[in-house]
Amino acid sequence: MKSLFDPEPLVFEVPDASIIYYRNFFSTEEATVLFDILQKEIPWQQDNIKVYGKVYPQPRLTALFGHEGKSYSYSNITMHPHPWTTTLLQIKHKIETIVEANFSTVLLNQYRDGKDSNGWHADNEKELGINPIIASVSFGAERMFQLKHNSIANQKIHIPLAHGSLLVMKGTTQHFWKHQIPKTTKPVGPRINLTFRIIP
Repeated sequence: MKSLFDPEPLVFEVPDASIIYYRNFFSTEEATVLFDILQKEIPWQQDNIKVYGKVYPQPRLTALFGHEGKSYSYSNITMHPHPWTTTLLQIKHKIETIVEANFSTVLLNQYRDGKDSNGWHADNEKELGINPIIASVSFGAERMFQLKHNSIANQKIHIPLAHGSLLVMKGTTQHFWKHQIPKTTKPVGPRINLTFRIIP
């Protein structure tokens, strides 16, 4: 899978984090083809989550793919991976050409419209190890990705994640920062996000 992407990615100079953004990791044409395939071929599901003792439908659709036996748990949900598809392996291998990692798992999220969201959290589950590498690819409608430092109030980042973009978070990022995709009242189409990670 060949395409041109930013030779000079955007590197965020912030404390306690390593965050790198490639706006045009996939060309617009490639990203559109991949979005259509993923929307049709992925067995999307909507799980319930428990928040402060109450159960709600998760405000997005999800799916987990990866190596056999590498289950993943978050927010009282345990997901078991589907086997890798050809499309997901193509995306994974392209990311691995610039990210020094061998990803075992990908969590997919589909945000159907502006009402779908992902609240403040860190990808710090025990399955991911001490300093996890998270590689996040976005297809479809642009959504705002927000980060905030856990203890330094003025350290905040807002990144509009573009169609075909790649965001890489590594080092101590998940220890010191939280991130979210907030709801929006603006008319916005569906977005598919793939977060590649390593479960040892």
